[in-house]
Amino acid sequence: MRPSLRDKAIFVCDQKIAKKGDAVGLSFYAFFANKNDDPELLMEAAEWWIKTHKLDHFEKAMKIREMISSGM
Repeated sequence: MRPSLRDKAIFVCDQKIAKKGDAVGLSFYAFFANKNDDPELLMEAAEWWIKTHKLDHFEKAMKIREMISSGM
């Protein structure tokens, strides 16, 4: 995962956790605007989420933040 996507994902996870608590879930779509303005980056996130780590559509933001922070 490229550094800009990693930073954005951690930022989004932190925001979601701060607003809704430790149990909040999210999908990789949360890292993007409602329009597909960077399909290459979206596919990179999807591959990391689905193909590499075989995650469910929704996962706990805490889990995703920990995975990304640890370099998984």
